[in-house]
This record gives sequence, structure tokens and C-alpha cells, in this order.
Amino acid sequence: MLLLPSVVCLRWSSSTVEAAKPVTASPDITDAVQEQTGSRKTTRFISPEFIIPRGMKADFPTKNHVERMDMLRRRSVMDIPEFYVGSILSVLTADPYAPGKYQKFVGICIKRGGYGLGATFTLRNVLNEQGIEICYELYNPTIHQVQVLKLQKSVDPHMVYLRDALPEYSTVDFNFQPVQHNPQDPVPILDTKVLLKPPPWYWRWERVELQGIDREHMRQNHLSQKRLDKMDNHRKPWMEFDLMYEYDTTKVEEDVIKDMEYFQNVVRRKKETVTSEKATEEEKT
Repeated sequence: MLLLPSVVCLRWSSSTVEAAKPVTASPDITDAVQEQTGSRKTTRFISPEFIIPRGMKADFPTKNHVERMDMLRRRSVMDIPEFYVGSILSVLTADPYAPGKYQKFVGICIKRGGYGLGATFTLRNVLNEQGIEICYELYNPTIHQVQVLKLQKSVDPHMVYLRDALPEYSTVDFNFQPVQHNPQDPVPILDTKVLLKPPPWYWRWERVELQGIDREHMRQNHLSQKRLDKMDNHRKPWMEFDLMYEYDTTKVEEDVIKDMEYFQNVVRRKKETVTSEKATEEEKT
């Protein structure tokens, strides 16, 4: 998730069906929040799917430009808000077999993946004591609305460990009321330490340095001495000092902002052309 003070880098279940109506999309064409200070614009947030993964930033620049333009066209008809892993979202999708032809799912975002038009995000919720996860394609045309009910940001890059945590950490009420957030305020940090259920687990979480897991509780209650002895062999304390782990994405961000400005200019010119044509027709009549 890229939080930029200026330009800085770094299966459906019937129980989930809820009738709803589509909401008119916001006119914003991008979730990049821009503030005008004199003649200088600063970008506060760039959605992570716009940033090309390391090793692919120089490949097919024309393809990357065309794909970004397609993403911006999609954003021009549907508002894709700013959200992070840990945020509580409500997603409305078209479903011809659901009441009202629409289906609504509410859950906590546990993972974001992919880039470009292949970007995805996964929501998790516990319904009727059954954990349900839905992986959405962010630019899927069947999505009618993505609403942020509570904007917050996890201390970890993902929250897949909620699959092995107690159900209360993943349970979200479908009638959850939106929590207002001032765009000028920093994004709240979700620093809750979750308690894991007894093994077997989806992954060997003792081998992963994740801050959202109560590691002390895990050591005392769920790990045998044999697993404790092996745990230190998989630690990577040098990662926080690895300067090459992330690459400088300044050039990529400049290309993204340039494409956003170009698309805005194209939309503005089209609106001006339509307005002038309507004025001409009114004069003729």
C-alpha cells in the first residue's frame, strides 16, 4: 500500500445474498487524492495495482500505458476508493440468480494481489460459524460498488492468518454502519494481536515475522519444543536492513500521474465538445 506524502516510493454462498440496488458512481476518475498548493500538486495515495512489480517496470512500456488507460476508463464509471489490507469493505456485484439481481458481501480485506487489470482483493467474514472468503477482481465489470465501511490499515502486508485465528477477529455484521474518516487525517493503524486456534494451521506462522499475531500466546499454548527449536532456523533478521528488497518506484509513479493527467484532459475535452455541439443544435432550433 502506497501512502505518499509527496512523491515517495516504497464461491458464493446463499447465506451471503442480500438484495440491494446499484449506487450512482462518483465522478472521480481516480483514487489519487490531489491537493492544490499554488501551482504544485502533491499526490497522497496511489492505488498499489498501478505500481508495476520489480523486474517488470521496464518491460512493454506501451502495454503498461494502454493498460493504465483501460484502468482509468473503468474508474471513470465506477468509484474505486482508497482502502488497505485490514479495511472493512462492502462490495455489490451483479448476480442474475440473487434477489434483486444484486449480491452484497461485507468483510475485512485480508489480502491484495496482482497489478494492472489483474488486481485482486480478498474479503473474509464468518457467517453461521463458517468462514467465507471471496476473491474479487478489482476491475471486474460485474462489480457495481466498492464501499469502505471502515478505513484502517494493518501492520502486516496481509492478514491471511485470520483463517487460523478465532472467529471473532473475522466476523463483521452485514449491517455495519460506515465510520466517517477525514481525508486529511492519517489512516488508522490496525494493531490488534490476534489469538490463533490450535494447529493444524494454514501455514507455519511461527516461521513468519508478522506483527498481528500474538506470538507469545502461540509459543506457550500451541508449539511443541521441537517446533520451537526449528523456529529460529527460519528467521530472517536481516530483512529490515535489506536496501534492495524494494526498488525505487519514483519513475513509475511519474508515469502513472502523467497518464492520469492525460486522461483527465481527454475527458474534459470530450465534455467541452459535447457541450459545444448541444449549444450549436440549440441555436439551429
